[in-house]
Amino acid sequence: MAEVTTVRRSRITPEREAELYAAVLDLLREVGYDALTMDAVAARTRSSKATLYRQWGGKAELVVRAMRSQKPGVISDIDTGSLQGDLHGLIGQDDCVMEQNAALMRALAMAVQTNEDLRRAFKDLLVEPEVAEFQGIVRRAIERGEVRADNPALDYMVHMLVGAFATRALIDDLPPTREFLISYIDAVVLPALGVSPR
Repeated sequence: MAEVTTVRRSRITPEREAELYAAVLDLLREVGYDALTMDAVAARTRSSKATLYRQWGGKAELVVRAMRSQKPGVISDIDTGSLQGDLHGLIGQDDCVMEQNAALMRALAMAVQTNEDLRRAFKDLLVEPEVAEFQGIVRRAIERGEVRADNPALDYMVHMLVGAFATRALIDDLPPTREFLISYIDAVVLPALGVSPR
């Protein structure tokens, strides 16, 4: 089983890294994961393949780190004093960016199921760190007495939130928007946790 490792031997400026990630995401939207190659990334970014492999190890890690670079801020930094405020704070401000991210997730959905390297990188570098950060929001809500620690819906919060984002286009043929996700949180997630939206 392949392991996700990062060997950093060269220094890339944050600006250059952002440029590389943007190019990777553009290619992913254009051709999908399976057809995206390190040769294409190298050509698009005027980089050497050796530099790409040295910095990221392979295509799976490069793609997932590019996806993570699109996340607005750090989940653990969100602390508004209420569960409703924190969950609303998870939602990006820009509907256009959310629509682009939804398109990227659709481009990766099948590949994640069939490519073990990508599945592992996705889980290790994106899903597990974000779920761990999200648990801080849940823990604070329990400590404030907003949610009972034994509420069975706690085990499904991430599923509910990701499901709403991922299935908006499939069910409604519409992109996820801030307005939709906030109304979903207030109508579905908070009541499931026994919290009355303000």
